[in-house]
Amino acid sequence: MARDTDVLVLGGGSTGCGIARDLAMRGLEVTLVERGNLTHGTTGRMHGLLHSGGRYAVSDRASARECIEENRVLREIAGHCVEETGGLFVQRPEDSDEYFQEKLEGCRACDIPARVLSAREAREIEPYLAEDITRAIEVPDGAVDPFRLCVANAIDAERHGARIETHAEVVDLLREGDDVYGVKVRHESGPGKRTHATPGTTEEITAEYVVNATGAWAGQIGAMADLAIEVRPSKGVMTIMNVRQVDTVINRCRPKGDADIVVPHETTAILGTTDEEVDDPDDYPEEQWEVDQMIDTLSELVPILSEARTIRSFWGVRPLYEPPGTGTDDPTDITRDFFLLDHAERDGVAGISSIVGGKFTTYRAMAEEISDHVCERLGVDARCATADEPLPGSEDLAVLEEGMDDFGLRSPVARRSKQRLGSRAKEVLETDEPNPVLCQCEGVTRAEVQDAIEGSGSDLNAVRIRTRASMGNCQGGFCCQNLANELHPEYDEETVREALSELFQERWKGQRHALWGEQLSQAMLNYALHATTMNRDRDPASDARDLEYDAFDGGRRAEPRADGSGQPMADDRGDR
Repeated sequence: MARDTDVLVLGGGSTGCGIARDLAMRGLEVTLVERGNLTHGTTGRMHGLLHSGGRYAVSDRASARECIEENRVLREIAGHCVEETGGLFVQRPEDSDEYFQEKLEGCRACDIPARVLSAREAREIEPYLAEDITRAIEVPDGAVDPFRLCVANAIDAERHGARIETHAEVVDLLREGDDVYGVKVRHESGPGKRTHATPGTTEEITAEYVVNATGAWAGQIGAMADLAIEVRPSKGVMTIMNVRQVDTVINRCRPKGDADIVVPHETTAILGTTDEEVDDPDDYPEEQWEVDQMIDTLSELVPILSEARTIRSFWGVRPLYEPPGTGTDDPTDITRDFFLLDHAERDGVAGISSIVGGKFTTYRAMAEEISDHVCERLGVDARCATADEPLPGSEDLAVLEEGMDDFGLRSPVARRSKQRLGSRAKEVLETDEPNPVLCQCEGVTRAEVQDAIEGSGSDLNAVRIRTRASMGNCQGGFCCQNLANELHPEYDEETVREALSELFQERWKGQRHALWGEQLSQAMLNYALHATTMNRDRDPASDARDLEYDAFDGGRRAEPRADGSGQPMADDRGDR
């Protein structure tokens, strides 16, 4: 019986998009389905660290070796998505000398370049480090833009013939006897939906082979075909500061623990993270104390953080996998390695495999391993080329001249635009039309926004992840309407309003845990601007779910903390 596609990939995160690219480059017909936008799950909720492997050099050397190998690959194939910040594992007086030595020896055993710095040398690199630190280990950590990298993989997959379906939720696996042969998806509405299917309708997509790359949701997908997949979702909080307090990834040099890393990312710094097991990757508490912990604990390493402005927080869920029989109670003890589950061998059910565990840094290696497996199952003789072929935008990063006043832009804007676009900069930015800056915080121009709209339609959140527009200090207060205006006249008024409401909601939900001090003033200013210029507080055409206006109409007023700090108490409403 003829099937709709050779391979059906479930999940539009980094691993799913990497698999779609890999298999499409090998000549297979590929369809990818994702229930939201690309990066809707864990990929869009991580701290942006390009691991050197140093974090695992003591506890999980197999993962450490994978990380440094893929670190080197991604610097080559995705240069426009990676900032080579370097990293420091910093020791405080109370931290163990023995562990410091184990970390150093572990890095060297895993082929991770590592150099010991004195406290003075470390503070020469990062002047805001605490005065009482004792020493540090320098490693090749980096910062990576997960949105840009994921989209680049999807674009390249499409260039090689793949079909990418967003807003298409898997509601059932199609199984006949001991064979899985496809899925049933429900098409949902959403700006920029990558299909012509009518929202609310269902579709059966059949395939020669199905790959479950849904990460923390892999167990839920497997259960649709009575397959038990032992995923243990673990939540972690990330808190975004208003500026880059550091330009190097700062790690606390101690055994596993919460609040031990600061990652410089674009114009901000991201603090992380916690590690707490949850039952449901879609439903878990977001606690104010977790945000407080990030700031209080990491201020021991970088004291200026205690005085900085917090602009938003967000939570992500790690897709930890525990092989049967390991039985650990602590999620931090679970390996960060990845596992390929061939359900024909493991469960006697053919036509499907799952890829679970792993980390963002190793997404490409995960995709290569399962793509090799799929090709073997389908009798396809084709090798992986994803480690050698640059992603779109990275083909010739060396030509990006720093500080040049190209394309009629102020040089800082030109530099940041070219860093985002890579080798596509000339193609996108060289225009005879006016090219004003639409997002002042991130220096995003009209040409970039229009290019993103061409690729993602009316979905302004997809435009955001492609360009970083609305992700700066004002959190969209001054630019959301500019982005929405670029949808005219191609899209009708109702579509533009819906797109703007979706963008407002996304910008607001991460801010509600940071409503104190200057950030509360910024949020109130945003509210006042949107209420007085666009009638967003009373406009009946606005989305009734728009959380921004609940905030100041009685739904989310910030309360003083019991400790008198002026920071808000934990919110028990639980919606995100």
